[in-house]
Amino acid sequence: MGNSLIGSYTARFDKSGRIKIPAKFRAAIEEEYGKELFITSLDDEAVQVYPLSIWKKLTNITGEGLLHLKPDVRMFMLRVNLKGSQYEIDSKGRILISQALREKAVLDGEIEVVGLNNHMEIWNKQKLEEKLNKHPLTGENFEQIANLSFLKGRTE
Repeated sequence: MGNSLIGSYTARFDKSGRIKIPAKFRAAIEEEYGKELFITSLDDEAVQVYPLSIWKKLTNITGEGLLHLKPDVRMFMLRVNLKGSQYEIDSKGRILISQALREKAVLDGEIEVVGLNNHMEIWNKQKLEEKLNKHPLTGENFEQIANLSFLKGRTE
């Protein structure tokens, strides 16, 4: 994959509630995953935009019967599917973010589209800056990240 979903871009919604996906993000998504997306909010702070194949992998737990056996899995799926929808990137590289999602995440004015390797998050720019200022990374955070088991061996 020549491009990655890393970095961030400032954007604005058009009057229909669409944003244009940053060109590098669009190229990375379409090259690696295609045009189909799942757009939802996991916590009402931001909107998450997943390539549909990534979303299906993340929620594969429901295919194993856990949806029916574990109440917390069922509640998670109810929440994200109530708010979320499947979309396709249009011919101009835009995606529609529903009014309900925009309102919950207070997405108006300038927004920030942040790449998180295999998906994007869309934030109210001011809310994101406040969150990052309120919770700065510490040396202890970096140590915990370095000790994550899936990272061991990659950096050595």
